[in-house]
Amino acid sequence: MSAMSHEFDLSLATVLSPADKPGMRTDRLTALTAQWEAVHEAAAAVGILAQLGEEEESEEIRSLPQRALELGGLNLESVARGVDDLAAVMQPGLRALLSLTATGHDTTSAALTLWREFHCARAAILALAPPE
Repeated sequence: MSAMSHEFDLSLATVLSPADKPGMRTDRLTALTAQWEAVHEAAAAVGILAQLGEEEESEEIRSLPQRALELGGLNLESVARGVDDLAAVMQPGLRALLSLTATGHDTTSAALTLWREFHCARAAILALAPPE
């Protein structure tokens, strides 16, 4: 059986992400900003459960969605995927901590672990779209 062979030169190809299409930039920024803020609200709750209090967010942290959108392309997609992944960790983690707290268990150690994971993941996401 002979395999078909095709040579494609994609070196000059441009792939447009959804944010590069007209009318999609505002929607993409709104969605990414909302998810980024929700992740930080969850982290604030985890910080309280870890007995650390609330963290003050810097402008570098708050402006990540806008920087990612300005970079576009793979950077934007990587940031969006990172935020999705972080939300996927924070949501069930916080839910479990709240469930244990409701039954009277001490969740300080577990909350501190989730807090540290959040910070490591957030640092990696922030590195994808560093401030100028």
